[in-house]
Amino acid sequence: MKEYTAEAEFEEKVVQVNRVSKKTKGGNKIGFSVLVVVGDKNGKVGVGLGKAPNVKAAIGKGISYAKKHLIEVPMVDSTIPHQIYLKKGAAKIILKPASPGTGVIAGGAVRAVVEAAGIKDILSKVLGTSNQASNVYATIEALSVLRKRPELSNNEAKKEPLREKSGSKKKEASVKD
Repeated sequence: MKEYTAEAEFEEKVVQVNRVSKKTKGGNKIGFSVLVVVGDKNGKVGVGLGKAPNVKAAIGKGISYAKKHLIEVPMVDSTIPHQIYLKKGAAKIILKPASPGTGVIAGGAVRAVVEAAGIKDILSKVLGTSNQASNVYATIEALSVLRKRPELSNNEAKKEPLREKSGSKKKEASVKD
């Protein structure tokens, strides 16, 4: 993964470069597909896919798309507010909050996204697919689903997973006469 920084406010990371070719009447037409992650290291992150005949143009397209589609990531200190498991396509992502000083425990695709977002302490596991593009999109989806919980203190938010409240479904005993 190469790191490109054009502006001081955003950090850009190239996650994947694919060479694609198409058969035409005149021969092979070669192009490049580039997956780029952009973040300000302060809670905003975006991902973009750029396609062009050369790598530099594809990177530029990916960066401009990512900057237009930034998401806000809720954070508690330097980690995420709660644990999340998300399945998107073949990718399954588990993100867990970590205590201060743990660092980023993540694979390449997830690491690029969480570091660009500015998360400094997190545990993660990628299950399912090894496709980097799928894992990046699943991580972005998981971070966008996170919710800040102001009613809990920081320690409680780290320990207690988010649960949906459901009504009590107790069956009443029916008496037959």
